[in-house]
Amino acid sequence: MTRVIAAAALFSAGAALGADATFSVKLLTPETALKAAQAALARCRTNGFQVSVAVTDRSGVVQVLLRDRFAGPHTPDMAMAKAYTAASFRTNTTELAELTQSGKPQSGIRNRPGVAAVGGGLMIEAGGSLIGAIGVSGAPGAREDDGCAAAGIAAIREDLEL
Repeated sequence: MTRVIAAAALFSAGAALGADATFSVKLLTPETALKAAQAALARCRTNGFQVSVAVTDRSGVVQVLLRDRFAGPHTPDMAMAKAYTAASFRTNTTELAELTQSGKPQSGIRNRPGVAAVGGGLMIEAGGSLIGAIGVSGAPGAREDDGCAAAGIAAIREDLEL
């Protein structure tokens, strides 16, 4: 009887491992990423700001990068870093900026290469899952960068509803 129980346990453990060997994820299409970036850029232009906008996939890899004609030369790198940071830490960067202030337990995150713990990076979520991130750099302050990024997400919200 002990052998039967052991064999059953071994079989069920093997089946459980096989069931967890893969999983499916939703990914932004390049067209959807571009639509979000264009909407964010348009919002900033309407407000009189010259910015760069980056949209990444869920892993933080850049899918789209747009730089307005008079955006500062630092803004493309900063927009990419903000989007990467939001995707990588699964946290909007304005919140991460607060959590990583000097003297706080997570302050060391700011020393990681490519991390931008400043506002302007938002997660793009659908169906309860992270599917990408958007970063904006060049507006006068994190609040304005966040607003433009939010406009980019709003432009694709209907496309993302699962």
